[in-house]
Amino acid sequence: MAVVNSVCLSLKKGERKTAVRQATLVADHGIDGDAHAGSPRQVSLLSLDALTRMRQKLDWLAPGDFAENLNVDGLETLDIAVGRRLRVGADVVLEVTAIGKVCHDAGCAIKKAAGTCVMPREGVFAKVLVGGEVTAGDVVAVVEGE
Repeated sequence: MAVVNSVCLSLKKGERKTAVRQATLVADHGIDGDAHAGSPRQVSLLSLDALTRMRQKLDWLAPGDFAENLNVDGLETLDIAVGRRLRVGADVVLEVTAIGKVCHDAGCAIKKAAGTCVMPREGVFAKVLVGGEVTAGDVVAVVEGE
């Protein structure tokens, strides 16, 4: 079972995201108040396992440091693929639009410090199909039949 470990947002692009208690996801937009809302990558997810592995290189890393919106414990156990739909909590439905992303030309600060970054390979990006509230502890599951 996959569970939201933390919910993070930032007001400006290029900033680390900060963990918040709860966030509102808006259909066809993203997280209300987040800098990446309205972009093609409305919501970003990263497995807690990926963050834990990177903490072995940089022990100061925290949820949101990769600009991810949702840190998900057990994300790597789900059958994630582009086009797959995920239910988060009771109401929210996301559709995976990309796995991984092109890193900045010179590499992000984390890549410079650690020699690697997980987002280009393991970051999951999605659009919001059905909005609602998301909080830490919400279950994340593949929507069957989609």
